[in-house]
Amino acid sequence: MDKIIVGGEEIKPGQRRTLEIAVPSLYTHTQLEMPVQVIRGKKPGPCLFISAAIHGDEINGVEIIRRVLNQKAINRLRGTLIAVPVVNIFGFINQSRYLPDRRDLNRSFPGSESGSLASRLAQLFLNDVIANCTHGIDLHTAAVHRENFPHVRAVMDDEETKRLAHAFASPLILGSEIIDGSLRKAAEALGISIIVYEAGEALRFNEVAIRAGVRGVMSVMRELDMLPPLKSSRKPPKTFLALASSWVRAPQSGIVRLIKPLGSRVKENEVLGVLADPFGEAQQEALAPFDGIVIGKTNLPLVNEGEALFHVAKVDQPASAELHIERFQNRLDPSLDDGNNSEPALN
Repeated sequence: MDKIIVGGEEIKPGQRRTLEIAVPSLYTHTQLEMPVQVIRGKKPGPCLFISAAIHGDEINGVEIIRRVLNQKAINRLRGTLIAVPVVNIFGFINQSRYLPDRRDLNRSFPGSESGSLASRLAQLFLNDVIANCTHGIDLHTAAVHRENFPHVRAVMDDEETKRLAHAFASPLILGSEIIDGSLRKAAEALGISIIVYEAGEALRFNEVAIRAGVRGVMSVMRELDMLPPLKSSRKPPKTFLALASSWVRAPQSGIVRLIKPLGSRVKENEVLGVLADPFGEAQQEALAPFDGIVIGKTNLPLVNEGEALFHVAKVDQPASAELHIERFQNRLDPSLDDGNNSEPALN
């Protein structure tokens, strides 16, 4: 059995350890640590990491990881699960996307021991945690004042990554290129298959997004034979693949009236929202660039010309996708609970 060493400590088969990996201290002399929990099954298997809050204001993933770690099925784990609920501890404390040096941690990989604060934190996380793993799930939300419909982003020309993306069973998979400096690029350079889950808004809990994330992580672990399969014979929900997407930007500055909600089907040139100045004298419409599904939108009605309003994903069967998205939302809607959920719904 391969050794699993996290933060300089070896985790042996059958152990469950919570570790604190030292990161650069604050200028107040206060020492900070990155919290990591490692669960190693008694039987060999893949090593999967789940990470959240690489952007410090993206908190849905923190709650997803908490719920995953409290699932009873985890006691039957095969292989190793490494959970890092708060990667960017600096941004998390300050409720900020960025680090104190104003750098984006997810553009700083693979990092350097002698670089910026962001570069040093990236290098530490990559070498002390990620390098142990065979697979990974990185949990994200949209940026501040924006919201994403639950979907997976993955490189679909890699068969193992493609398998993980479909196993997560979100309604939509967006095939996307890997951005330089991202955790995805650094992890895949190490031969680690990784997917990104996008759902919700920064600094806000979203119960549907959280529930979908928990189910997705558990589903991936079952696909990897890290957990026993479910006894249920119900077919997994259908997933639709989008190989292209486009942001619709504000044609003018003003106050936008948002018409199309997240997850809705749109047709080419359909009106998504209407912008006007405070007097209503100048008014323009924001139009869909093609047939597709709305997977992202702004939540702030005050916009400047050129700002992103709607993110539309191009899918082959938008009508069928809309139907499955509606079923997905109803299945996870807390207002439709039957009382059997182990976790109370968050408002």
